[in-house]
Amino acid sequence: MKWKRQEFWKGAVWKVLQITRMHFRWDWLCLGVLIISSVTAEVENEETLDADVEVEDFDKQSQEADVDIDKSSLEVVYQTPKPTGEVYFTETFDGVLAGWVLSKTKKEDTDDNIAKYDGRWEVEELKENTVPGDRGLVLKSVAKHHAISAMLTKAFIFDNKPLIVQYEVNFQEGIDCGGAYIKLLSSSDDLNLEYFFDKTPYTIMFGPDKCGEDYKLHFIFRHKNPKTGEYDEKHAKRPDIDLKKFYLDKKTHLYTLVLKPDDTFEMLIDQSVVSKGSLLEDMVPPVNPPKEIEDPNDKKPDGWDERPKIPDPDAVKPDDWDEDEPSKIEDPDAVKPEGWLDDEPQYVSDPNAKKPKDWDEEMDGEWEAPQIPNPKCETAPGCGHWVRPMKNNPNYKGKWKAPMIDNPNYQGIWSPRKILNPDYFEDLHPFKMTTVNAIGLELWSMTSDIYFDNFIICSEKEVADRWAADGWGLKKLVASANEPGMFSQLVTAAEDHPWLWVLYILTLALPVGLGVLFCWPAKKTDEDIDFKKPDISKPITKGELKPEREELEDDEIELEEEKENEGTAEDERREMEETKRELMKDTKKMGREAPPSEDEGESGEDIDDDDKEEENEVADGSQEEGDKSNKSGSEDEMKEADEGTGSGDGRLKSVRKRRVRKD
Repeated sequence: MKWKRQEFWKGAVWKVLQITRMHFRWDWLCLGVLIISSVTAEVENEETLDADVEVEDFDKQSQEADVDIDKSSLEVVYQTPKPTGEVYFTETFDGVLAGWVLSKTKKEDTDDNIAKYDGRWEVEELKENTVPGDRGLVLKSVAKHHAISAMLTKAFIFDNKPLIVQYEVNFQEGIDCGGAYIKLLSSSDDLNLEYFFDKTPYTIMFGPDKCGEDYKLHFIFRHKNPKTGEYDEKHAKRPDIDLKKFYLDKKTHLYTLVLKPDDTFEMLIDQSVVSKGSLLEDMVPPVNPPKEIEDPNDKKPDGWDERPKIPDPDAVKPDDWDEDEPSKIEDPDAVKPEGWLDDEPQYVSDPNAKKPKDWDEEMDGEWEAPQIPNPKCETAPGCGHWVRPMKNNPNYKGKWKAPMIDNPNYQGIWSPRKILNPDYFEDLHPFKMTTVNAIGLELWSMTSDIYFDNFIICSEKEVADRWAADGWGLKKLVASANEPGMFSQLVTAAEDHPWLWVLYILTLALPVGLGVLFCWPAKKTDEDIDFKKPDISKPITKGELKPEREELEDDEIELEEEKENEGTAEDERREMEETKRELMKDTKKMGREAPPSEDEGESGEDIDDDDKEEENEVADGSQEEGDKSNKSGSEDEMKEADEGTGSGDGRLKSVRKRRVRKD
């Protein structure tokens, strides 16, 4: 029973240690996973959000769409968008292409073979992410001029209402060089849509354009000079974000221009602001000219000196300055290397070369074998006439120049005087532009299948948002449902940003490394061995007890330095003391019963003496242990050793001896 209780306590302590160790490992593993998750989430947020893009707080109604989602697949029920308020123009291309006029004229200042606007237009569905029943206007021809236009339902007058222009574009085949912008044509009595071409007066041009690696989003308006009556183009500054993905991802994107009566503007892509500013401050060239200009008749005086430094007129060339000294001279200390082959040329005729059979000496001249490096020169320092190497001339000073000094007559950089600008004017409200009454697309493209859809011109943001939700919102929903899996998206992102491969590798390798580090089974330690159940040792004789005892004492000393048993109850300690006393009695009994051999002259006596000494030591240790246990039982250390016990036939059994020592 006592033996079982000892084993129970040892097993309990071992389990506690193992559980504590596993908890420590799992804590580190969880910490590593949390760090990886936070880093990955941050990168995904940076990839998802475009830099410097301000997302509009659109109405909740603009995010709703009439869709029916089945459990197994996404089925979209499309209905032609209908305006919910006052509009100046709408077009969905879902019905007959009515009201649109193809241009019949030619482009000026262009070769006749490409000057004609003969590019083909078609009304058809998207090639990818198709919404059944939703069709758009598609530019079909390559390397041709296209022109098509339509009158507005009613003209837009720039007064006290905002202007909102919105439409969809999809570069179904990507884009090499071409545009997808629209023009709002200026109202005039002689406007004829059949003669719509590049010189037709327009008020606003807006939309994407790309050629080479130049990705643009145009916003241009033609401003009328109130003094001269002439029109000048004013270009909005380029957006600060990268527009490349909108041209290459083959998705339908929503382009929106908002002009406000307070002379501000906003450009949006997919309902996110990509550029905004003031018509007075953020246009190039500025709407209003400068008040002063440089006098074109002013001329720089003949004696105006703009030189900040001049040569010192009082400087004199030193007498020892020799301008004739060369910069390089022969090295007089150089010696020709030994073994130099003066009589051997550096190149010789190729002895293996043969005159071509078709060589005509009358036409080609006398044939000569090609030159090859002289093989004799390969093992020699050099061949041919030896020449001394050149070195820098220590006496070389070059051409003498007078040092530079400050110009006492320096007058600064001349500039013409300022005068009042005779053409100066101040237009405080450039929003009041020329009235528009037609919309047109006049384009040249090297890529076909550019898709246009869902044009709307209105003054209310809610109307444009609802229109976008019923049209572009459905296309976006279908495209999202057809997106490739997570793995494909990660690979695509890494192709655009190769540095993401490093992040992917670290994200995968770090959890694996942490798992191996903290979860791999550790090697067995001395502590593991101590808590094992003692095995039955082979029988030993009395002569072997003394070395065995010394060996056990060494083990006890080592264990005292490595291990600490804390929190042992006083009842267990008393039980251990009783066990020790019984073990000592068994040892004595074994010594009396086992007959000594002839070679073991005094071994029995030694064992008895040792037993007595051990008993005294155990008694002393027990006394000290009892006194010490009142203060702190956690400071004691215990050791279990094996020692043989006697039997009727003289065989000794190995038993574990537990010894108590004071730390």
